[in-house]
Amino acid sequence: MLNRKTIEFLQVGEQTIASEEVVPLLIGYRMLPQFFCEVLIDRAISKVSCTPEDIIFAQEQFVKKHQLNTETILQTWLERYGMTTEQLVALAVRELLIEKFKYATWESKLESYFLTHKSSLDKVVYSLLRTTKQEVATELYFRIESGEQTFAELACEYSQGAEAQTGGLLGPIELTQSHPTLAKMLSISQPGQLWSPIQLGGWFVILRLEKFIPAVLNDAMCQQLLNGLFEGWIQEQVQQEIGKMVKGEREKENSQPLTFDPYPLINNKTIQPAVSEAV
Repeated sequence: MLNRKTIEFLQVGEQTIASEEVVPLLIGYRMLPQFFCEVLIDRAISKVSCTPEDIIFAQEQFVKKHQLNTETILQTWLERYGMTTEQLVALAVRELLIEKFKYATWESKLESYFLTHKSSLDKVVYSLLRTTKQEVATELYFRIESGEQTFAELACEYSQGAEAQTGGLLGPIELTQSHPTLAKMLSISQPGQLWSPIQLGGWFVILRLEKFIPAVLNDAMCQQLLNGLFEGWIQEQVQQEIGKMVKGEREKENSQPLTFDPYPLINNKTIQPAVSEAV
């Protein structure tokens, strides 16, 4: 378990880590952004309150989420993370406070944000077949168009991407997650529309829209938007803080007086001065 004494140092195996070494280690392990993120979140939610009923609900949700449904599993989990039961409760409440902060900050803006970004939130289901040979793609396209063979049959046999495992079927997926060229084609397609082969890099691709799923501002979408807005906001805050830290370190370095030794090697006695020889 961690306690107040570990503020001075941590013992990891045979290595003692002093407090002044923590930040350099966080930087070296690329953990500083995540550390800043958690600290900034704590600052953001510090003014958010919750009721005793909220605390009970938060604990129940936390236990359910992490499947801590027996005392043995709970104790194993606590030991794994070096936490006490009180710290677990605080962590559970923290997650609830974060959700409250999201709603308090962005709920009133969700509808306008959704309407502005709806086109990028629409989803599609489509079939894709790709091969490196143009003549093969052309032949397969005509087989599909004529009904000689199904798209799924040919994709399983000839497609050279991971989509071969699903008969070429991909999605539901947001349009923005597809290749920009494919996204543009799908956005103007009608369900069932088959596109003749197009070249994308080293591939020749056959595409067909199967289903268009317009985005709806339901509970799931609201949560998705809230999560996205929160993540974007917190990452921006983190970058600002890291920028301030870097700037501060540079200013500190620049404020150090510069010393110039015209004879560094001589003064270090690496070589001896030849003054006497010149006289």
